[in-house]
Amino acid sequence: MKPVELIKQPILEEMELFEEKFKEAMQTKVPLLNRITHYIIRRKGKQMRPMFVFLVAKMVSNGDFKERTYRGASVIELIHTATLVHDDVVDDSNRRRGFFSINALWKNKIAVLVGDFLLSKGLLLSIDNDDFDVLKLISIAVREMSEGELLQIEKARRLDITEDVYFEIIRQKTATLIAACCGIGAASVNASKEEIEKMRLFGEYVGIAFQIKDDLFDYGEEKIGKPTGIDIKEQKMTLPLIHTLNTCSEQDRKWLIKSVKKHNHNKKRVKEVIQFVKDNGGMEYTIEKMNEYHKKAMDILETYPESEYKTSLKTMVNYVIERKK
Repeated sequence: MKPVELIKQPILEEMELFEEKFKEAMQTKVPLLNRITHYIIRRKGKQMRPMFVFLVAKMVSNGDFKERTYRGASVIELIHTATLVHDDVVDDSNRRRGFFSINALWKNKIAVLVGDFLLSKGLLLSIDNDDFDVLKLISIAVREMSEGELLQIEKARRLDITEDVYFEIIRQKTATLIAACCGIGAASVNASKEEIEKMRLFGEYVGIAFQIKDDLFDYGEEKIGKPTGIDIKEQKMTLPLIHTLNTCSEQDRKWLIKSVKKHNHNKKRVKEVIQFVKDNGGMEYTIEKMNEYHKKAMDILETYPESEYKTSLKTMVNYVIERKK
């Protein structure tokens, strides 16, 4: 059985019911919008985010479950989808998960409006049901995702990212949404403020480990999900490169910065950069950091009694750092 199917096992029924409820949440009186939302639902990914919501809710409540949990998962999925639709417009991207993006099929104006619609749907789902605690958690996540993206754009221009700034960027850009999933999962079953914060932190650690793993792919072998050197071509400052820049000689540092700024489309030069990072401990250091966050997440899980939900969450955390793409 694949890891994702294994993780889903204790919440199979809930995930099926969630899909029905999510479809309902998407319904409108506008035929064009219904066609587009139907297209979005059909090309859904692994649905890791709703799985985090359900597994955390089940684990902290000893298997208890509420309608609020379904709403929490729907809100996350609506708002996450809205950000993806908008991202594709911003990046002028024509593909998403192997399918055509919304902007590729229906142009930018419609894609932006669809993103706005999904965002408002998510907000109203919480407001209409007085789920203000859920609304606060997701609103913080959206604010932080925007801040993280803008911070990355600002820093990428000068290539002056310190390790602290890097961790702040990935905490906001990637980890904050997984943190919101786990916090919402706990909040949806009326957990205490302390427990909600503990699970939010668990999600943050998982999200940071996830992003560090993504950084490592850029220095991996060609057969992995994305081609090597993509981050360097896009002048993205990732942890292996940041660590190498901070520990190499001034002369090598200048060569690295010049390579990333001016020769980032030269395949031979990009390969030389990748090799230099590998030869100077960039990979080992990054793996060490990823394992630190993996351990922090696992330590939080160990404070809970054994259950099938805890086991699934452990499998999920391991999958994050062992995945091949």
